[in-house]
Amino acid sequence: MQPQQMPLREARGLLRKLGEFAADPFATHSVALPLAGRPNRARIRQADWRAVVLIARAEDTVAEDTVIVERVDHRREVYR
Repeated sequence: MQPQQMPLREARGLLRKLGEFAADPFATHSVALPLAGRPNRARIRQADWRAVVLIARAEDTVAEDTVIVERVDHRREVYR
């Protein structure tokens, strides 16, 4: 199967949501859910597209946590 190219509208929406999530990864976000069985990972949803992010926790502090985007793909492919 050929990889799909994300439409510009969806890419902009996903970038906006990733920015909101990265600003406060421990807040409640309606588009972000933790991934079962994968610690410190969440998925961000934009239409048919998903981003899997890793929250890299710093020792003994919350201020230095980092959000790393591990994968962005169509929903039928992202979890494989």
